[in-house]
Amino acid sequence: MKTLLQSVSFCAALLIAGSAAAQSKLTWYGHAAFKIETPAGKVVLLDPWIKNPANKNGEADLATIEKADLILITHGHNDHIGDAVAIAQKTGAQLVATFDLGKAITQYQNFPEAQFPRDNTGNFGGELSLLAGEVKVAFIPAVHSSAVAYGKEIAPGGSPGGFLVSVKGGPSIYHTGDTDVFTDMALIKNFRPVDVMLTTIGDKFTMGPARAAVAASLVQPKKMVIPMHFGTYPVLHGKPEELAAELKARKVKTPMREMQVGETINL
Repeated sequence: MKTLLQSVSFCAALLIAGSAAAQSKLTWYGHAAFKIETPAGKVVLLDPWIKNPANKNGEADLATIEKADLILITHGHNDHIGDAVAIAQKTGAQLVATFDLGKAITQYQNFPEAQFPRDNTGNFGGELSLLAGEVKVAFIPAVHSSAVAYGKEIAPGGSPGGFLVSVKGGPSIYHTGDTDVFTDMALIKNFRPVDVMLTTIGDKFTMGPARAAVAASLVQPKKMVIPMHFGTYPVLHGKPEELAAELKARKVKTPMREMQVGETINL
């Protein structure tokens, strides 16, 4: 009987360990830069400006990125393209972007052209199935601007956007990109429920905490609202505690989760 109980306990422990290992993980590098790790071990980077001023370990973090499968870029500004080219050259990661933006990044920022295949380009309203179905990426509009800088010049970067990344066996994560609130955010949940919302709150160049709270009320994420794109520079003065207060004032039931730069959480 003891041997049987030990075997059952061992199997249960394996199941628990396996379940924990199979969780999706989210890492914030500061500003709008995130890493999603899927249960199958795929790595998706979003707006990977790893060496941003808010990330004191940026150099080390960039050096330790040895694996990346996809790099998603919301728009053409340098604080969102960030270290994408260096990461792509090192890891072979493929770019996911709108056609206009992807072409501009490959032409003017020297992102490896072979790593922006046609299968990885889409546009607003479209959804891609990538990495053998491990992730689905829906293109979501944003209210902002987009241009790709090269030297002292700039090139058109297409229209700005955000992404809804749906992980097989994991959550759906909405990265707003740089944007103001717009009422069509309410439509997103009609096509695919959102579990986690990564929302800009910095103000000045994007919506601040009050407008971000309105955006969250429209999107209605199921699990959490995570603020981003704040504090990188003094002018990005929106604060997480302000977002929390605004969410409460608008009776948004979804809790806010304030991540620390460099932190990884299980989803």
